[in-house]
Amino acid sequence: MTTMTEASVREFKMPDVGEGLTEAEILKWYVQPGDKVTDGQVVCEVETAKAAVELPIPYDGVVRELHFPEGTTVDVGTSIIAVEVAGAAPAEVPAQAPAAEPAQEEAAEPQGRQPVLVGYGVSTSATKRRPRKGQEAPAPQAATALQSELNGHSASAVTAPAPAPAAGQDRPLAKPPVRKLAKDLGVDLTTVVPSGPDGIITREDVHAAVAATVAPQAPEPVTAPAAVTSAPAPAPAVTYDGTRETRVPVKGVRKATAAAMVGSAFTAPHVTEFVTVDVTRTMRLVEELKQDKDMQGLRVNPLLLIAKALLVAIKRNPEINASWDEAGQEIVLKHYVNLGIAAATPRGLIVPNIKDAHVKTLPQLAEALGELVSTAREGKTSPAAMQGGTVTITNVGVFGVDTGTPILNPGESAILAVGAIKLQPWVHKGKVKPRQVTTLALSFDHRLVDGELGSKVLADVAAVLEQPKRLITWA
Repeated sequence: MTTMTEASVREFKMPDVGEGLTEAEILKWYVQPGDKVTDGQVVCEVETAKAAVELPIPYDGVVRELHFPEGTTVDVGTSIIAVEVAGAAPAEVPAQAPAAEPAQEEAAEPQGRQPVLVGYGVSTSATKRRPRKGQEAPAPQAATALQSELNGHSASAVTAPAPAPAAGQDRPLAKPPVRKLAKDLGVDLTTVVPSGPDGIITREDVHAAVAATVAPQAPEPVTAPAAVTSAPAPAPAVTYDGTRETRVPVKGVRKATAAAMVGSAFTAPHVTEFVTVDVTRTMRLVEELKQDKDMQGLRVNPLLLIAKALLVAIKRNPEINASWDEAGQEIVLKHYVNLGIAAATPRGLIVPNIKDAHVKTLPQLAEALGELVSTAREGKTSPAAMQGGTVTITNVGVFGVDTGTPILNPGESAILAVGAIKLQPWVHKGKVKPRQVTTLALSFDHRLVDGELGSKVLADVAAVLEQPKRLITWA
C-alpha cells in the first residue's frame, strides 16, 4: 500500500476564528476526498461558541482526507483536512485504520472514493463526542429523524457506494453518518437488513430497524384513518408521534449564551424599570421616512427610531454607557456606543452590535441595522461583530409580547426591551382616543447605575418616541 508523503500533502488545522476560542464544531463539509480545491475556496462551515464561520483553504490541490465527520467538535490547532498540493504525485489512502487503535468503533471503513470514511480512527485525543443519555431506548421514526437533523447529519455527504471492507474486517457496510445514527439510536448494525447497493446499510434501514422495535399495539396514527371518524377518544398520554421527549445537545452559540446569561444574572444586580408611551407620532414619522428619497432602499421601521432615541438618551446621560471592572474595582466610562441588537437565529440568541453607532446619521444607522439583521438571519455573523458591545436593545414586541425583564449582556450596563406596539385607548389632549402605544423596559446594573440615572435614560427614550421632533433639538 502507498501512503501519503509529507512532501505532497498539506494539513489544514482548525484555526482560532474568534478571540481565545479553544474548539469548534464542524457543521458541514463542502468538499469530499478527490475534489480539487483552490486557494481561498471555502471547504467547510464550523460553529464556535460565538457564531457559524466558513473556513477557506489557503492553497491549491486535491482533497485526500477529511479527518473528522460533520457534527464533531475539534480542538483549535488540530488538523481537519489533508490536501495534496497541486503538481504533487497522487497518493493513496491507507486501506484501514492503524492497528494501534482497535477500540475505535469506526476505525476501518470500506475503500472507494473515500467520502468522509477516512480519518476515522486517526486521532482520538482531539475529538470531543458529547455523550447522549438514553441510547438504550430507541425512539420512533419521526422523532429520530428530527433528532438526526438537529445533530446536523446528512446522508447526502456521501455520493459513491463503497465496496466490500478490507480483509479481516467482518463488519456491516455502512457510511459514517449512518453508523453515527445507529450509534445514537442504540441500533446494532449487525441486526439490520441492508437495502443499499452492494449490501450497504442506509439511514432508512436503521429507521426501519427502530420502527420494528415499537410495540405492535401502538401503531402510527396514519395507519388507522378509521379512528378519525369514530367517537372522540380520551387524550393520549404521549405526543402524536409516540414520543414523550426529545433531547437536543446544548452546544455552540446556545451553550455560550446560556453560560453568559447565568453569569450575568448572578453577577450584576439587575434593576428593571418600565414606562408605557404613546408612539403614534413616531409611527407617523416612520411612514414619512419610508417616502424620503434619502432613505430609499434602507431598512426603515420603528426599531430604527427607537435605536436613535436610545442614542440620544445616552448622549444626554453618558454615565449609563459604562461597565464594571471587578478586578480593578473601577467603573469604566465608554466614550463610544457600540449598540447591540439582540437577534434570534436558528442557532440561538446572538447580540451583534453596530460599531460607533453614536456618530452615525439616521441613514447610516438604518444601513448598519439592515446589514446586521440580514447577516444574522443568514447565520453569517462574525465573532468580531458580537464583541465590544456597550448597550443593547432587544425587541420582544415582534413576538406580540408587551414587555419583559431583559438580562444584561455580559460587560454592559443597560439593556432596553421594546414591547409590541398596539392600538389602545389613550387620553390625548383631554379625550380618550385610539393611539399607538408600547411599553419599554430598561434593565441596568445597579452597581454603577442608580435609580435616578436609569430613570432619566428611560424617560428620555420615552420622550423622544412620544415627540420625535426632539431628535432635532436633542441629538
